[in-house]
Amino acid sequence: MSGDKTEKAVLWTATDAAAATGGRLAGPSAWTATGVTIDSRKVAPGDLFVAIRGPNFDGHAFVGAAFAAGAVAALVDHLPDGIPADAPLLIAPADTLQSMAALGAAARARCGARMVAVTGSVGKTGSKETLRHVLSAQGPTYATEGSLNNHWGVPLSLARLPADSAYGVFELGMNHAGEIGPLSRQVKPHVAIITTIEAVHLEFFSGVEAIADAKAEIFEGMEADGVAVLNRDNGQYARLAAAARRHGLTNIWSFGAHEEADARLVDCSLHATCSSVTAVIRGERLHYSLSQPGKHWVMNSLAVLLAVKAMGADAAAAARSLSSLQPVKGRGTRKRIQLPQGAFTLIDESYNASPAAVAATLEVLGKIDPGAGGRRIAVLGDMRELGERADALHIGLAEPLRAAQVDAVYACGPHMKALFDRLPAAMRGAWAETSVELAPIVTGAVKGGDVIMVKGSLGSRTGLIVDALAALDSGRESEDKAASRTTNQPQAAAQGQQGPRG
Repeated sequence: MSGDKTEKAVLWTATDAAAATGGRLAGPSAWTATGVTIDSRKVAPGDLFVAIRGPNFDGHAFVGAAFAAGAVAALVDHLPDGIPADAPLLIAPADTLQSMAALGAAARARCGARMVAVTGSVGKTGSKETLRHVLSAQGPTYATEGSLNNHWGVPLSLARLPADSAYGVFELGMNHAGEIGPLSRQVKPHVAIITTIEAVHLEFFSGVEAIADAKAEIFEGMEADGVAVLNRDNGQYARLAAAARRHGLTNIWSFGAHEEADARLVDCSLHATCSSVTAVIRGERLHYSLSQPGKHWVMNSLAVLLAVKAMGADAAAAARSLSSLQPVKGRGTRKRIQLPQGAFTLIDESYNASPAAVAATLEVLGKIDPGAGGRRIAVLGDMRELGERADALHIGLAEPLRAAQVDAVYACGPHMKALFDRLPAAMRGAWAETSVELAPIVTGAVKGGDVIMVKGSLGSRTGLIVDALAALDSGRESEDKAASRTTNQPQAAAQGQQGPRG
């Protein structure tokens, strides 16, 4: 070791990785990996590259690129074309995804961390990042990156779990029934949070009850002494609690404004940039400032503090840490964009969207006062996977828009057209079929003093509009960065990483 403080710790030696997977080492076998990745474009020096077969491309075709980027070895199921026979390879006994899952299982087994898993219709990633933030102040904490919450992302995240972690935080997502159970059995959480159950993914479910049942699969990987953390104010609370009991759990803790909640909201003051909260967390009265605005963040903070207590950490210290929490890109980041005639505020909520999430962010928008001569503007892309109720659920956003006193709506996508056509004429900015077509319209309309929020499902690609607006700021947003957003997701899926699941 060089002694460099930034040097990464070893995650896997060649022999340990081979033992975990049952694979065969070929070529040099003295390598040590400080990371694991399935995306050749994101390889860091020292990584073990896992060649996953995606729906469009085979990761084996990118092994050469991974080595060129600094990968120390590649997990493959055969010698890829163009790769020398003496390259450092770990030959999987079968499918490389199964071998990566075996790496994850071995990492989980050797780590004594207290583990928490988070799911729910909305608020998963925000709650996961909040847990990462508050627990990191109390001990070595590992949490999944981004939204690596599916059948590729969870085993990859587990394979990256450092053995010396004190706390592990994992996000579990799904689009269909039967997907969360296997992920929970891999993570084996001591604590499971279900943030809320809402009308999302209705294309694949008969109703919210079926969604609740699918989310309740998170209990399948838990031991009887685990703790289920549930939203006491949600209409599916009783159903989720019953499911937890069927899985042998007796520690069912709840959060919300309900008088019987274990983490009970006593009072909160909501502001444009923060919230002041008073809550009782299992008998401990806490006053804290939450740096993220919005009632939805307040409610999720209760779940986080309750989970912190369930993990044996200090809830009061965690509450103090909430004042320094920073937003995640695409989930509420704010930027002042300077124009020749003045600045406007850009709120990036472009990562994903559902009816409940859009309504929550519109409530935040309504608390922000525009500058002189400015307007509140909502830029909305289609909310995906809502099935036969899609148009009706989009139309239902008219009331939150009105309540937030939004001055102008710019929208894209066929379902947003149903909403747009029913808005008052004075509120209609413009509609376009795609975000690509809408972006120049929005950039041409924005002016100094405006507050503009951009939100849509990932497939709506409203991030393109965020990039276009940010590029107005003295041209500092490069074209390459904007272009990367248009190409990143398809190739990531090809190499084994899908978009977020609910």
